Amino acid sequence: MLERFINAAAGRVKADVVLKNASYVNVFTGRVDKGDIAIVADRIVGIGSYEGEREIDVEGLTVLPGYIDGHVHIESSMLSPEEFASLVVPRGTTSIIADPHEITNVCGLDGLDYIYRASQSVPLDVHIQLPSCVPATPFETSGAVLTSKDIASAICRSEVFGLGEFMNFPGVISADGEVVKKLEAAHAAGKIIDGHAPGVSGRELNAYLSGGISTDHECATPEEMRQKAALGMYVQLRHCSSVHDSAANCAAVDAGNMRRFIMCTDDRHAADLRKVGHLDDALRTVVAAGLDPVWAVTMTTLNCAECYGLKFRGGIAPYWFADLVVVDDLKNFNAKYVFKDGVLVAEDGQPLFDTSVRYLPKSVLGSVHIPRMKPEDFIVALRGERARVIKITPGSILTDLEVCPVKSRDGDVVCDGDILKLAVVERHKGTGNIGRGLIKGYGFKGGAMGITIAHDSHNLILLGDDNAAMAEAANILADIGGGMVLVDNQTRTVHSLPLDIGGLMSSKGADEVIAQSAALYELAYAKGVNRGLAAFMSLAFLSLAVIPHVKLLDTGLFDVDKFTFTSLDADEE
Repeated sequence: MLERFINAAAGRVKADVVLKNASYVNVFTGRVDKGDIAIVADRIVGIGSYEGEREIDVEGLTVLPGYIDGHVHIESSMLSPEEFASLVVPRGTTSIIADPHEITNVCGLDGLDYIYRASQSVPLDVHIQLPSCVPATPFETSGAVLTSKDIASAICRSEVFGLGEFMNFPGVISADGEVVKKLEAAHAAGKIIDGHAPGVSGRELNAYLSGGISTDHECATPEEMRQKAALGMYVQLRHCSSVHDSAANCAAVDAGNMRRFIMCTDDRHAADLRKVGHLDDALRTVVAAGLDPVWAVTMTTLNCAECYGLKFRGGIAPYWFADLVVVDDLKNFNAKYVFKDGVLVAEDGQPLFDTSVRYLPKSVLGSVHIPRMKPEDFIVALRGERARVIKITPGSILTDLEVCPVKSRDGDVVCDGDILKLAVVERHKGTGNIGRGLIKGYGFKGGAMGITIAHDSHNLILLGDDNAAMAEAANILADIGGGMVLVDNQTRTVHSLPLDIGGLMSSKGADEVIAQSAALYELAYAKGVNRGLAAFMSLAFLSLAVIPHVKLLDTGLFDVDKFTFTSLDADEE
């Protein structure tokens, strides 16, 4: 094959495919250059003037390296890996760094194995990170536990690319023995370690980085991004469905630090992938916010490839892999053609590959194990008349703690005004654990809603103003094997979307999942949910104990800032 590459590059034989009259982003020079792009098999062999067995005239369009997502949880799309690829590849994404943290918390290493095997049939490079924090904290109940010994064994597997985001940043900073062993195992295996360090700065940041952690995607401000880039981190500019700060945070990027930034989506829902896109939407957003488009493309391609050691990916040059996306311009980034390893795999936004046959092992099915729930399970009893209430902020996964006056009747809190009940039910081991709390700012009225996606341990999370409706919602989620549900007391109806794969993803096609999800969302908004929230997915972050400031776990109300539990009863010392 090397002989073919050389002969075609020298013009002695025709290339397999030539993109004629191309304008392309040269990520090595920061310019837009011109020339035919010649492809043989899976490689680019030359740029200049070439003839090919197949020639595609791309005059008036712009050729870019295939996009690389620096950090994504496929599970958050609610789609199988095959269906996820059917939405992102036509948008120009050709490689992803996938952290199967969600399904591994539910199914253990069987979940990681599922994501890997299901990804083998699609034209998308899926580099699997071994989840580092299963569970994310020792304060909650997950479906699996990966100890340092488990990490040391699994990190050496050939399909494992690196160690996933290290969310237990307090453990790293304090040099916790078990944490250090996990980090040492990754270093011994020669694998990269991803980070997760929201708001960490100063000496604590130095301590975190001294664990040998390379990246971070949790920066809340441009200043935080600059500080971390200045200390050598690859800082991931996140463009996801639940957090909308990429336009503001791209202000951190300048000529001096541009090569330390990469793009990622982290959590991207199926409806957003279908409607507005993946990394193409990230590019549109940051360019519209004023970021130089060539810098933005470089961050989405070469920077990410270099961060993760993806050799000969992320650029347009001889012998580099022919992962290419041909777009209309550097403003809209609408993909006309997408090539993966030299093969045309998508055209005009449509995949040219089949995803109808999907890998679906029994090991990721039937994952909801709870006792039959009763209305009295959701009684919230207070000793006093004030409670610590979770306050949600639209457009953010950060939550605040607010002390509010509450009313009780017959030993149970009355959902009055804007205050609702919140519950997290352990769903992996049938322990019967129920974390009970209160929430303000969601807006829902007249029943209950629930979901089995609840970062990061993915216990069952419920919200409502009626105990019986909350119990019914929990039982339905168990019956359907996980998913989303809404119980409407006014119409006496129940609506649900099954997510049979680990209670996180559906084995159905993307369009069916999107349609059912959209219908549920509209029902929730009709029930009063604040339209500034993602009706169901905002629930999913209310038990994420590594994101400030207060969360609810199956074991109780948790103060993330103090990294300890706190009482729901504000009148209790």
